[in-house]
Amino acid sequence: MVLAGLSAFAPLSIDMYLPALPAMTHDLDAGAAQGSLTVAAFFAGLCLGQLVHGPLSDRIGRRLPLLGGLALYIAAAVCAALARSIELLIVARFVQALGGCAGMVVSRASVRDRFSPQESAHVFSLLLLVMSLAPIIAPLLGSWVMLIASWRAIFWILAALGVLVGVATLVGLPETRSPETAAHARAESPFAAYRSLLGERRVMGYALVAGLSHMGLLTYLAVSPSVLVNGFRISPQAYGWVVAINGIGLVTTNYLNRRLLARLSYDYILRRANLGCVMAAAALLACAAGGFGGLWGVTVPLFFMVAMMGFTQANALAGAMAHDPQRAGATSALVGFLQFGGGALGATTAGWFDDGTALPMAVVILAAYTGAALVLHGFCARRP
Repeated sequence: MVLAGLSAFAPLSIDMYLPALPAMTHDLDAGAAQGSLTVAAFFAGLCLGQLVHGPLSDRIGRRLPLLGGLALYIAAAVCAALARSIELLIVARFVQALGGCAGMVVSRASVRDRFSPQESAHVFSLLLLVMSLAPIIAPLLGSWVMLIASWRAIFWILAALGVLVGVATLVGLPETRSPETAAHARAESPFAAYRSLLGERRVMGYALVAGLSHMGLLTYLAVSPSVLVNGFRISPQAYGWVVAINGIGLVTTNYLNRRLLARLSYDYILRRANLGCVMAAAALLACAAGGFGGLWGVTVPLFFMVAMMGFTQANALAGAMAHDPQRAGATSALVGFLQFGGGALGATTAGWFDDGTALPMAVVILAAYTGAALVLHGFCARRP
């Protein structure tokens, strides 16, 4: 449960303030593109920070980088709550992500410290099952906060959650790094570790699939407030319900993934689920380009796309973490870098071309999932 709480920092920190984005940009005299940059900056901080926390957790242990990252996250959340300009808020979000990403790196590495690859897929699904509650609860909580307070209250709540998880980590999370991993990390520089991982074809294949899949998901999270609230004129509370319903689909497929892993390999499930993501993204693009179905033509394909992520993320992560357990922290960081680097790229690209419709978002999402399908075919050769 502590690991799941650490993993949930990113979706909580993103989803909880999405309903407040239009009000926040208005309050700070900013445009929709600048509002999207607060999300993109968070993604950028997540991907860059993980590159530091990963090798560091291999070298000095899992707990110390984690506790230091939580302290940085709390301080940045307070700064975001007090920000008086959109530029300061963007910087605060970037620093908040630098600290919060330590929980993501350490939780994945700790699972790989203790479990085999197929078992890791089970445990990753369990973590993601708990994590998936965040997209359901966080937008609703954020929209309810907006009914009684300003968007600044959301960041005060995030700071308080950081304190609670920090106490739980200090009390309830033991050290999981093995002596072999420690000895290996001390004999190898972080640059050498990443260079070795970049040369491992299957590690990079699964890591790229995880990154491209997450790019589609995070592009949706970053751009959908503008599309649905500003473009389709739904209320922030209704938007919170849209994201929550999509989160229910994600919870359901994470549960089903754990059941399917008892009979099928993670690779088999991943390939089928990725195909489903491509089909949902193609339907979204067709509806957005042709204007079919109005609001339903956008939200229904998005529901199926988000639901498929319950099958893709845990299995892609298990595939990437399977091949080099002594570099578990560095591998976890590399996957996270690709996930949130892709998210930052996708959110920024869709934000640049934002025209109030779902078309830019749909194009970026389809490109991401098509790229993941090509990588699966080219890099991750099937095993007998």
